[in-house]
Amino acid sequence: MDSTSFVNITPYTLIFHLCLALCFISSSHSATKLSPDSDKEALLRLKSDISQDPFGALSRWNHSAHLCSWDGVLCGRRHGRVIAIDLEARNLTGTISPYIGNLSFLRSINLRNNFFHAEIPREIGRLFRLQSLGLTLNLLQGNIPVELGNCSRLIILDLVVNNLEGTIPEEIGRLLRLRGLGLAVNNLTGVIPRSFSNLTSLKQLSLSENTLSGDIPSDLGNLKKLEMFQVAANRFLTGTIPPQLFNISSMDYFSVSQNQLLGEIPQDIGFSLPNVRMLLLGGNKFTGRIPVSIANATKLEWLFVSNSNLAGSVPTNLGNLKNLVKLNLGMNNLGTGNRTDLDFLYSLVNCTSLEVLAFNNNSLSGVLPGHIIANLSIQLNYLLMGANRILGQIPSEISKLENLLMIGMEKNLFTGSIPSSIGYLKHLQVLSIFGNRFSGKIPESLGNLSSLIELGLDENDLQGSIPSSLGDCLHLQRLSLSQNSLSGSIPRQIIGLSSLSDWLDLSVNKLTGPIPIEIGNLRNLRLLDLSDNDLSGEIPSSIESCDSLEVLYLSRNSFQGSIPSSLKYIKGIQEIDLSQNNFTGRIPDFLGSLRFLRVLNISFNNLEGEVPNEGIFRNASEISLSGNDKLCGGNPRMGLHRCQSASHSKKLWQRLHFRIIIITLCIVASLASLAFILIFTKRKKAKQTTVESPSLEDRLQKISYLELFQITDGFSSDNLIGTGSYGSVYKGCLGPENALVAVKVLDLQQKGATKSFIAECEALRNIRHRNLVKVITCCSSIDSARNDFKALVYEFMPNSSLEKWLHGSGARNLNFRERLRITVDVAHALDYLHNHVYPPVVHCDLKPSNILLDEEMVARVGDFGLAKLLYDRNMEVIQSSLSTNAFRGTIGYVAPEYGLAGEVSTWGDMYSFGILLLEMFTGKRPTAEMFTEDLSLHSFVERAIPERVAEVTDPVLLEEVLENHQENGRENSQWRSQSKYEEALIMVFKIGVLCSKELPGERMDMKEAVVKLQSVRDMIGGNLLQ
Repeated sequence: MDSTSFVNITPYTLIFHLCLALCFISSSHSATKLSPDSDKEALLRLKSDISQDPFGALSRWNHSAHLCSWDGVLCGRRHGRVIAIDLEARNLTGTISPYIGNLSFLRSINLRNNFFHAEIPREIGRLFRLQSLGLTLNLLQGNIPVELGNCSRLIILDLVVNNLEGTIPEEIGRLLRLRGLGLAVNNLTGVIPRSFSNLTSLKQLSLSENTLSGDIPSDLGNLKKLEMFQVAANRFLTGTIPPQLFNISSMDYFSVSQNQLLGEIPQDIGFSLPNVRMLLLGGNKFTGRIPVSIANATKLEWLFVSNSNLAGSVPTNLGNLKNLVKLNLGMNNLGTGNRTDLDFLYSLVNCTSLEVLAFNNNSLSGVLPGHIIANLSIQLNYLLMGANRILGQIPSEISKLENLLMIGMEKNLFTGSIPSSIGYLKHLQVLSIFGNRFSGKIPESLGNLSSLIELGLDENDLQGSIPSSLGDCLHLQRLSLSQNSLSGSIPRQIIGLSSLSDWLDLSVNKLTGPIPIEIGNLRNLRLLDLSDNDLSGEIPSSIESCDSLEVLYLSRNSFQGSIPSSLKYIKGIQEIDLSQNNFTGRIPDFLGSLRFLRVLNISFNNLEGEVPNEGIFRNASEISLSGNDKLCGGNPRMGLHRCQSASHSKKLWQRLHFRIIIITLCIVASLASLAFILIFTKRKKAKQTTVESPSLEDRLQKISYLELFQITDGFSSDNLIGTGSYGSVYKGCLGPENALVAVKVLDLQQKGATKSFIAECEALRNIRHRNLVKVITCCSSIDSARNDFKALVYEFMPNSSLEKWLHGSGARNLNFRERLRITVDVAHALDYLHNHVYPPVVHCDLKPSNILLDEEMVARVGDFGLAKLLYDRNMEVIQSSLSTNAFRGTIGYVAPEYGLAGEVSTWGDMYSFGILLLEMFTGKRPTAEMFTEDLSLHSFVERAIPERVAEVTDPVLLEEVLENHQENGRENSQWRSQSKYEEALIMVFKIGVLCSKELPGERMDMKEAVVKLQSVRDMIGGNLLQ
């Protein structure tokens, strides 16, 4: 909003302004002598502090053109001086020059929606003619300058969505002409200044999404012209809302949600706030009842009173609110236990613009009246009434609400059949009606729901077969039909629905027959539960294609045959339950090599033979074998009898094994002594002939092959935690403290493995940073077979790699702030490698599997096997041009120029970093099938910024953003508080796109990326999602 939104400026009316003007005489006297040339000089200084201008907005800012013709510059007609700067949304990057304070005739500054960082220059306080200051949607830091209190003519002060911190200056209360004050979405702390009560011309006050604390000053009730009062999502505002604020009849937007406010909603609120359109009170500790008078606020569009402690009945006159668009009464204690609890719905038929109706998680009783449901707003998108005590049937008339996106009726007392008319809701995305008492068949018509993403019909009493028509729901990701009485076979159209990604749960039914071979289509599925049925036959070998599967439950069926070897290809599997079936044969050894497997239940089958000793079989608490009488051996804690047939040979082997170990120890000790003498002699000579930095092998205290053999239990598959192009990584315990370490053993049979070892040693010998994986020691020796042996020992990273967390092997999803923190960590590591070590190090293979996470989820960049050192041109050039035979990096992440015989450079890492960033926030790999020659991950995101960014965001993150967005009630006006998470998401995508430009010269460098990402992180750092 600019100054044109307000009435003309009135002359000074207070002596305070005259005194304030006198204070400016000394500082402004020289300014008045300045000429247009001094304005030009100030603007050129402003330009010089801008490092990036992608749209060429400042291209005409030079001496060859008159400054009044420069883009974004407005001059006064009478004196030719600069009176306004408007550079909104030009994607400018840089700092705001303090020389802006020399533009003494400035009335308006509009730098909104750019990437300005650092502090707001205090010299702006010299601009005594300034009326409008718009800096929203930038990355500005530091405190709000107290000098802004000197801009006595200021009408608009808009600093929304930055990284400002500290307390709000009391001096702001001296801006008596101020009509719009926007400080929302920053990191401000402290209390709301009581001096704000002096701003009697104020119409809009936006302080949301900071970390303000204390009470809301009662003197703010003096602001009788206030139209917008916004203090939501500060978390620490306490006490009661001053009654005076409820008596400002001009109030249009009133938002205090997500704080710790107490008390009751005034019973006369509908009379005292007759003009309010947005009333957002949710997420506090309000008690009492919803006032009946609220229906008198007939302009109301949004009413949010969710997530509080409100009780009693819902007013039955809400239908008077004919402009109502969103009504959220969820998560309270509403309801009396009577069948009249839902009577408020009758009057809502008058709310013809209603889009959201939510009264979930209360104690409401009664029956849904069909004729009322049919006459609700045709605009309704969300109908949420789950977790109540609602009785009766779902009215078939619900089909008339043709724009519904989500139906939430779970955990109620509904009975009868599911109306087939639901199949007409062609836009429906979520149908959640589990935990009720529905009976009858699943309607075939549900297959018409072509937009359906989630279908939850579990915990009912549904009968009949599963309709194959559900296979026509080609966007379905989550399907749960468990705990019903469904019979017949599993339709191949369902088990083969490739869109299923989160879960397919058909457990606790009466299903029969084999598992269709189409199960192999479930490549993205994470959980499959077919337990507690009467399924039979063998597990299809096609299950090997379900490589994203983490949980497989097939217990309590009639499956037979051996445990299929195809399961060994599901590397990320974590839980397997095959108990209470008819499986026969031996337990396959490969189950011990599934390194993520933590639960294995194969009890009560007909398995026989010796139990493996590797992997999960070493931990008796994680495996269940009971009910298989022919099993033997294994971990003694399992209580199985010994395998008699193999005992004698086992003793012989143990004796032979002992002898081999003794002989090997002697050989290794001798070789180690000889190697020590040779190395010592070589080092001594080297010290006399060179001053070059010691190699990593020389600098670190070495460890022997035997020690590595011992700490990894003989490089046991049980300790294998990863494999790569040039070798394998094992877990082990090192030293007297048994510190966990990761041992990277090079496979020297692989071409390039030795070079990889040398490259990694060379790259790591002089670097150390908290976001780089730390090398503890190394080994360059021979193994027991007298073959060359090379290994590096790193700190162990207990939270594995980013790859696991992003693509299905993690224990949980990463939220927005976790992903952002990891991104900043990786940026710090690359900034260090590129700009703070000599020679600079180029990683050359940045990707999620090379980003490791420690116990505190701090990201560490690892695997420098392809790294290169860059030297100055006048020194020896180690880097060489790339050819197709020397291709560096991983497809999807490698820079385009590397495929065109381009030289290794830090710009290549920047490209990989940009792709990594986009992958983290879209949830899509750069090599996904959807990306072809015409569409890449880069262009996919670039085309969506900013209007369609929701379409490319990882759905997990989008839920967080939308939840925050809904609670804060964002509007189109720039003075409505924009969700900090939405703006941060847009900024992150912009950074990712700029880093992954096709041409190296167009990419952002790492120094700038660090600054911008830190600013985005700081922007949301002090706020929690509700």
